[in-house]
Amino acid sequence: MADSSKQAARLAKQITAFASAHGGAEGQIAYVGEVGFRIVLVGSDGAWGDLMAPSQQVAQEATEQAGITVNEQYDGEMAAKTRTGPYEWSRMAGIQLGGGKAAA
Repeated sequence: MADSSKQAARLAKQITAFASAHGGAEGQIAYVGEVGFRIVLVGSDGAWGDLMAPSQQVAQEATEQAGITVNEQYDGEMAAKTRTGPYEWSRMAGIQLGGGKAAA
C-alpha cells in the first residue's frame, strides 16, 4: 500500500523532528476506536505530544522509521517522565480543582 507508506513516512518525519527538538523521545501506541491509533511521544526533556495514525500498521511503521523506543503501555514509569503544565492541569483536572467550569 503506497498510501500507508506515505502516511508512515510523514508521521516518522514528525516523530523525528519532535525527538530532535527534545533530546530524544520514546512513545506508546494506543487504539482509540474508529479514528485510529494515537502515538503518544515523551521527550527526554519531559515534553510530550501526540499524533494520530489511521491504523496500527502505519503507527508501528512510523515509529520504526523514526527509530524511537515504543513502550507497550503508558505506565507509571513513562508518566513520571512527562512534564505537565498549567494548560494540561486546566484541561485534565481543572473542573475538579476550580480551573474551569463544567459544560451545562
